[in-house]
Amino acid sequence: MNYRTFTATLLASTLLAGSAFAQDVTLTIESWRNDDLSIWQDQIIPAFEASHPGIKLNFAPSAPAEYNAVLNSKLDAGSAGDLITCRPFDASLALYDGGKLEDLSALPGMANFSDVAKSGWSTDDGSATFCVPMASVIHGFIYNKDAFAELGLDVPKTVDDFFAVLDKIKEDGTYIPMAMGTNDQWEAATMGYQNIGPNYWKGEEGRMALIKGEQTLTDAEWVAPFEQLARWKDYLGDGFEAQTYPDSQNLFTLGRAAIYPAGSWEISGFNGLADFEMGAFPPPVPAAGDDCYISDHVDIAIGMNKATEHPKESKAFLDWVASPEFASLYANALPGFFPLSNDPVEMEDPLAQEFISWRDTCKSTIRSTYQILSRGTPNLENETWNASAQVIKGEETPQDAGKRLQDGLDTWYKPAE
Repeated sequence: MNYRTFTATLLASTLLAGSAFAQDVTLTIESWRNDDLSIWQDQIIPAFEASHPGIKLNFAPSAPAEYNAVLNSKLDAGSAGDLITCRPFDASLALYDGGKLEDLSALPGMANFSDVAKSGWSTDDGSATFCVPMASVIHGFIYNKDAFAELGLDVPKTVDDFFAVLDKIKEDGTYIPMAMGTNDQWEAATMGYQNIGPNYWKGEEGRMALIKGEQTLTDAEWVAPFEQLARWKDYLGDGFEAQTYPDSQNLFTLGRAAIYPAGSWEISGFNGLADFEMGAFPPPVPAAGDDCYISDHVDIAIGMNKATEHPKESKAFLDWVASPEFASLYANALPGFFPLSNDPVEMEDPLAQEFISWRDTCKSTIRSTYQILSRGTPNLENETWNASAQVIKGEETPQDAGKRLQDGLDTWYKPAE
């Protein structure tokens, strides 16, 4: 090869390499799910990149408690990623109303979701949807099957059954009856009040009545869950007031507690930690024969930063998230996060199968504070965290908690006529 030919060949190869490099686009995903980093890196990202050459993904999560503040700061500074993982309802709606999220209503993959599935990421009138739904989570109780067998316990169906089981576990003394603390407050509401509450306020019926102003938080059906929570204090073990969320997780997975008030999001983490067989049961109903309700909460979606420099590639990724391929991959990579698409998904994890089976026998609802009612100050969601913790600790009565929450809501929320 002469010098001229060698130079031409080298130049051509350099141009080709530069062209390929120029076509490669890296999309950064903002998320609060730092627990999922390895799943994205090992399973989800390779699956997408294999079928979408030229588009790379960078999953860059923040700490869950800091996510909203960090994301808002990045968006305001113009440094946020191309893709935004969306919490449901008001927080994400505020981002859309503020011009931070793109309207995705015309995305072809949106046809794979029902209006209910899209409700957490749509405007109040349903005219625009700004995040692609990924998954919901279901509330209930996870229990140690070995402990139940050892103590001769049956899964409780009613509230009376539930406390009878707790009494037997406490009397035996081998296990803490329930692993939950009040230090972090949010779990007292999320795995306490919002877990058992729908059986009292009758799910969507009560939630919508509260939004319309036809019911208040001082009504019996809204105070009753607090009354049950007040009884939990005797079963949470010594020092529960200072017990953090990770402390509770450890107590259960180490086999020291028999029952864990839960969300299905715990499944994948618990599977790798517990060396005993786990089961799950839905919130026990107040009385035999009552209809059962579960919090089947639309939890996570993903949208597009309106300021992204790569809208075409971002929409290609979002369309893939809306596909049956992603739904199956995500559901089995993260058992306990249940797909919201219309396509049926086969789940391999037995505990996840148990949770999702409740959809066949119970009526589904979402957390009562998430839509509309936490847009003002005081924020009803955050206030419910505190009230639930105070009631469990015995520092506030159920009635006073309901009145405090309603008084706060009344200062800024007026139901539409």
